[in-house]
Amino acid sequence: MVRGRILEQSVWVAPKDSIVVPTQALRQRHEVPEADTWDLNPLFATSADWEKDLERLRSYEGVMVKWKGLLAKGEDLLGALEKEKEIDLLAERLGQYASLKVAEDGADGSARDRALRLEFLLTRLSEEMAWFLPELMRIEDDAWGKLLGQPCLAEWKGSLERIRRQRPHILPEGEERLLTLAGPALGGADEIFSQLTNVDFRFGLVRDEDGREVELTHGTFASLLQRRSTEVRRQAWQKYYREFESHAFSLASTLATSVKTDVFRARARKYPSAREHALFPDRVPGSVVDNLIAVVRKNLGPLQRYHRLRKKILGLEQLRAADLQVPIVAVAEKKTSFAEAAALVTQATEPLGEEYSATLARGLGEGRWVDRYENRGKRSGAFSSGGYGSPPYILMNYREDVLADVYTLAHEAGHSMHSWMSQRAQLFQDAHYPIFLAEVASTFNEELLTHAYLEGPAKKDKTLRAYILNRQIDDIRGTLYRQVMFAEFEQKIHAAEEKGVALTLDFFRIAYRELLESYLGEVLEIEAPLELECLRIPHFYSAFYVYKYAIGLSAAMSLSQRVLQGEVGAVGKVHEFLCSGGSRPPLETLRRAGVDMESPEPIESALSLFAARVEELEAILGAAS
Repeated sequence: MVRGRILEQSVWVAPKDSIVVPTQALRQRHEVPEADTWDLNPLFATSADWEKDLERLRSYEGVMVKWKGLLAKGEDLLGALEKEKEIDLLAERLGQYASLKVAEDGADGSARDRALRLEFLLTRLSEEMAWFLPELMRIEDDAWGKLLGQPCLAEWKGSLERIRRQRPHILPEGEERLLTLAGPALGGADEIFSQLTNVDFRFGLVRDEDGREVELTHGTFASLLQRRSTEVRRQAWQKYYREFESHAFSLASTLATSVKTDVFRARARKYPSAREHALFPDRVPGSVVDNLIAVVRKNLGPLQRYHRLRKKILGLEQLRAADLQVPIVAVAEKKTSFAEAAALVTQATEPLGEEYSATLARGLGEGRWVDRYENRGKRSGAFSSGGYGSPPYILMNYREDVLADVYTLAHEAGHSMHSWMSQRAQLFQDAHYPIFLAEVASTFNEELLTHAYLEGPAKKDKTLRAYILNRQIDDIRGTLYRQVMFAEFEQKIHAAEEKGVALTLDFFRIAYRELLESYLGEVLEIEAPLELECLRIPHFYSAFYVYKYAIGLSAAMSLSQRVLQGEVGAVGKVHEFLCSGGSRPPLETLRRAGVDMESPEPIESALSLFAARVEELEAILGAAS
């Protein structure tokens, strides 16, 4: 019933006085200036207002049962759908506020209490609705066709057709009720992983090249891996993975539980595999993922060429995982304030029209869509959360010394504008776009930002151009090569569970190492702790998601080239795509925009660009292999 989403926020590292050496430490949430936080007032001005609406949601208990046995009648079905929509809108707003408050500080007991109480109530409401889908599915095909033809259901036709697709996988009412009741428990692995890694983990301190002690966190880890000092990078990497190693058995058990849950859900709903279950809502055939993996596997040569270039330019005897994030062009390093980043992102989107860029500028500025910096207990990473009728909030852990964070802001802004536009063009029941399309919109903005750099200040400045080329190469490496490797790992561990293989820590390490050696092993020295990377990837708790990053990048690069080259109608097609929400199947939506993701062409084109960028970077640096 509830369709809310969640966000993440940025990281702020402040100097803290120390008798011996200066130490950088995270601020507590209450120490963060209001201007650097998101404005949740459009959702609820106070927690007391949230509590009032929670009680209002509670008043809907027992309401939906009045339509039980009547769904075959058009007017009654319409009444049930509209009432469910009313409940969902309220539940989504309550859920968005609750999840954002947890995201900004996972150690806030009152925030977690709100989220858990809401989860309990939503489980009860969903339990009461266990009869709804089975009753719809019992309607025979002839009667169903006549029902959908009734004028009163015209606005719900698309939503009802999407529901009907699930017919082979909807269970009898009693079984649906049991699955609903089990929902919170089945989601426990993700919750345990999040609490353990975001709240309980303590990575210690790292002494940087200036002698300062920096608290190692998820946010500062990314920053420290971009330092010029090999010693600082490797010290940070070792300490970071040491914490994961000390909890490796617990994390392996948690990941195994998550995989078992995926397989259980798939089998319970009569899907042939967990992968088929995950692909079904987006109408994506398994051949799309298989094609993606096959094309990337055939194009590992340019990746190895880039690793050799990186090793040479950095002057390393051995290339290690700690050396993969530092820009190989040092001269262009600079700090970018959040305000500067927001301006850069906004200006880069100007090809999409004044309304788009002006709306985004307000959201990133006075609209306070963004929670900017890291604080103690805040969720790591970044995300966009767009509930229907509310601002599309963005969680960042922004760091001024990490250029990638400017791109992260562009990425999340793409999600947010996608939400903004789809909600204004579509009814609630058709507005929520699938993740498959979400990653196209977000990556599209990153491509616009790269173009703005390359055609602007980096056009004549060779050093800056090399820096931006390096960044785009790393982005394609991380989004195509890396995410496809992740997708292979997900497939391997789920297939193992489906065959009855024990998902032990050793199994995970061996399976992951085999992939590391296939994708990276020719040049990169694979240290034993790197095998534990598979235990720290949050997306593995939302399995079969990561391939969408690779699909999104390939499609976005194709669409952005059409816009930037001035192709007639290209901007209009992108706007139509952004406004489509979930009203059409994702592959159809992309085909209408001009990209066929069932073909290898978009993926091959993206990898060809990667190879060309590596070659250009070699030429600029005078380091052709």
